[in-house]
Amino acid sequence: MTEICDCPEGKTRECISRCPFDAISESDKGGISINPKLCMGCSECINGCDSKKLNASTDIIPALKAVRLSEGPAYALIAPAFLGQFSSDVTPGKLRTALKRIGFDGMLEVALFADILTLKEALEFDKNIRTEADFQLTSCCCPMWIAMIRKVYNELMPHVPGSVSPMIACARTVKLLHPDALTVFIGPCLAKKAEARESDLAGAVDYVLTFREVQDIFDALGIKPADMEESEKDHSSKAGRIYAKTGGVSEAVKKTVNRLNPNRPITVRTKQADGVPACKAMMNDLLAGKQEANFYEGMGCKGGCVGGPRSVTGVEEGSRLVEIYGEMSPYPTPLENPYVIELLHRLGIDSVEELLDSEIFVRHF
Repeated sequence: MTEICDCPEGKTRECISRCPFDAISESDKGGISINPKLCMGCSECINGCDSKKLNASTDIIPALKAVRLSEGPAYALIAPAFLGQFSSDVTPGKLRTALKRIGFDGMLEVALFADILTLKEALEFDKNIRTEADFQLTSCCCPMWIAMIRKVYNELMPHVPGSVSPMIACARTVKLLHPDALTVFIGPCLAKKAEARESDLAGAVDYVLTFREVQDIFDALGIKPADMEESEKDHSSKAGRIYAKTGGVSEAVKKTVNRLNPNRPITVRTKQADGVPACKAMMNDLLAGKQEANFYEGMGCKGGCVGGPRSVTGVEEGSRLVEIYGEMSPYPTPLENPYVIELLHRLGIDSVEELLDSEIFVRHF
C-alpha cells in the first residue's frame, strides 16, 4: 500500500522512524510504502504523521446509519476498558442508557466473554502444562500481540492456544442467538478495526468504533452520559473486568486455574509485558531459552487496553477504575459466575470441559 506524502522533500519522515516493525519505507513514487505483512496495526505511524495523511479510518457515519436502519436488534459491545472513558461520573448503567439514546437496543459488556475466554485458557493450561519446561502464551486479548507472534515470532505459535478474542466471542454469540442482529464493538483500540475484518473472523463484528469516536457522537447529539438514568446489569466477574489492564489476564487465568485444580503440581507462574518494545524483548528472551514463567501475557499498548491509542482516560486513572470495577463484582472468577454457565448452556455447551472444543470460541491460526 502506497500513501502520497506531503512532507517537504528531504525532511525525515517521523512515521518511518516510529514504526517498531520496519513496515514503512520510502516509495519511489514520492510517498511512503506500508508493507501489510509487517504492519501490526499499532498506530505509531498515525501518531507520527506530520502531514496528517495517515488518519485512522472513521466509521461513525456508516455505523450510525446501520444502527438506525437495522431490521434486527443493534447491540453495542463495550470493551472492559470503558470505566471512566466518558467522565468519572458515568456508571455502566448510565452508559447503557446513553447508547440507547443513540439508537442501540442494548449494551453488552465484553467482560462477560472475557470470563468465558479466561475459563478456556485456564482449561488449556491445566490440560497442556505438565512439566516445568512447558509454557503457554495468552492468545485471546490483544490483536497486536497475536499479530507479532504470527508475523515475527512464528516459532512460538505452538504455545498459543487457539482462542478468539472476547470481542469476537461476544459478537459470534450475539449472532448465534439473534441472527439478524447488528454488532458494534466500542473500545480504545485501532487494531480492533483490522481484527474484525480478518478473513477467519469477518462477519461477527459489523462495525468497530473507538471511545473517542463515541464521545464525538455524544457531543454531536448533545448526549451527556453522566446525566442519564441508570440501566444496570451486572453479569461479569472480576476476572473478566480486569482484562483491560496489564496483568489482568494473567491474574484472571491464574486464579481460575487454582479454582479448577488447586492441587496441581505445576503451579501458574506468570510474566507480563506491555508496549511493543517490552513484548518483543520478552519473546526474544523466550526464543533464546530464557524461560522465567509458564504463562506469558503480552499487551501491545503501555498499561494494557486502558492505554489504547483511542482511549480518553489516562493509563493510571483507567487502570485504577478498572481495578475498582473488578472488586465490585460479586464473582471472583468465571467458575462462580452463574451467567457464564447460563450462557454456555444456551449455546449448547453443557460442561466447562466442552468449552475447549466449541467452534464459537476457537480460532484456527
